[in-house]
Amino acid sequence: MYPESENAISYILRNAAYSKRIVFVSGNFNIIHPGHLRLLRFAVECGDYLVVGVQDKRNKNAVMDEALRLEGVKAISMVNHAFLLHDSPEDFIAALKPAVVVKGKEHENSVNPEQAALDGYGGELLFGSGDITFSSIDLLQREFRESNISSVRLPMDFPKRHGFSMAALKNRLAAIKGLRVAVIGDLIVDKYITCDPLGLSQEDPTIVVTPILEENFIGGAAIVAAHAGSLGAEVTFFSIAGEDDIAQYAQQKLNEYQINAKIIEDSSRPTILKERYRANGKTLLRVSRLRHHDINKELQRVLVKGVRDIVDKIDLLIFSDFNYGCLPTEVVRQITALCADKKVKMAADSQSSSQVGDVSRFHGMMLMTPTEREARLAVRDYNAGLVVLADSLRKKSKAQNVILTLGSEGCLIHAEAPSPVEFITDQLPAFNLAPKDTAGAGDSFLTCASLAITGGASIWEGTYLGSLASACQVGRVGNIPITTKEIEAEIGTYE
Repeated sequence: MYPESENAISYILRNAAYSKRIVFVSGNFNIIHPGHLRLLRFAVECGDYLVVGVQDKRNKNAVMDEALRLEGVKAISMVNHAFLLHDSPEDFIAALKPAVVVKGKEHENSVNPEQAALDGYGGELLFGSGDITFSSIDLLQREFRESNISSVRLPMDFPKRHGFSMAALKNRLAAIKGLRVAVIGDLIVDKYITCDPLGLSQEDPTIVVTPILEENFIGGAAIVAAHAGSLGAEVTFFSIAGEDDIAQYAQQKLNEYQINAKIIEDSSRPTILKERYRANGKTLLRVSRLRHHDINKELQRVLVKGVRDIVDKIDLLIFSDFNYGCLPTEVVRQITALCADKKVKMAADSQSSSQVGDVSRFHGMMLMTPTEREARLAVRDYNAGLVVLADSLRKKSKAQNVILTLGSEGCLIHAEAPSPVEFITDQLPAFNLAPKDTAGAGDSFLTCASLAITGGASIWEGTYLGSLASACQVGRVGNIPITTKEIEAEIGTYE
């Protein structure tokens, strides 16, 4: 057996763990096409750890360079391990002893030399089901990770009105690097379940789908922390989570994003999990798994003490509240007082999309970014115009700047101004004309805008950068931290 095969077996057994069902597939994979994806999807459903052997250049049907063929297979996310196979498939199978070997349906009535190796230890040979899945897994992965940059349009009249240039925005982005930031709020994990629609049930008027891809993302206040870290800030994140696998996943992702996460365990609640079932780029159903009672007094004390211990060392504190019990009013009051005493800038968002909330309880914020509905809930005014609404919220909360985020209509800025004018109001349209997923728009806006202003940007520059971050975020599916490079790329097209 070739050394490469021995190394592959050692790696597979070490990483798959002996309790898992290993599935093995081999082939040339000259050009990855939908047939390959269907076969690999079938293989994934047959076990727990998918291994693909890409046959080397000696195989008579290998057309493309072996390194390129291997690279193509490795790019498929459902493959756990891929390697160049120099031995015959049956010899490798006899050494690895996978639980299942999968081949294409076309081989079912042929002679299969792998069968003898499988019979030697009790393995199983299965053939691809031939099911047609019209969604390409590779394309779905790209939908999650690649922004739809071509749909972003930047209004150039706003910078002229407020006296800043595209080059100045790059400088403001650069000033974010090294800012010391604390983020506090609800930790949420978002699960996106992408489905193929099968049609309408014959028994009752129900849409029937089959799941083909699951992706997890950290959300809530955790993605605010991750955005801040990805933009160059040094971030400490405070939150509450349950004692479960979801919390472990969130901690792992925060570690990957180099966030100093101080997550307090609360045995009385599960970590918040929100599931989104999607098909053809649309969300069909959302399922929230949570409990939203206030954390107990002891956990409140721990949370406040955590902020007290670092308040001398931060430039900005961001409240990212989803009204699930992480930030009771007394906790907000104490932390706000700590920051005000040390002259630490504060920003806040309190989401009330499906429950009652009151963003006005965050007093003395440098920046507040509610939706129109959240602002109306806070001031109990459902009739006033937007400018009057923003001013009412500003007075009630004693905020310096209020930005009403208006979804596809963009945002309205109600900003502190030098005397003799007390406040100036302006608006920006939405920058992304064809968003894929609007779920993370507000989080990216809040993060980038508040960081930029803390770094020296004006409210107008900060709002513009926040809108840019939001445009990049909604151009893909799922919460992935926004980078400085992405925003600079958009600015660069207008310089």
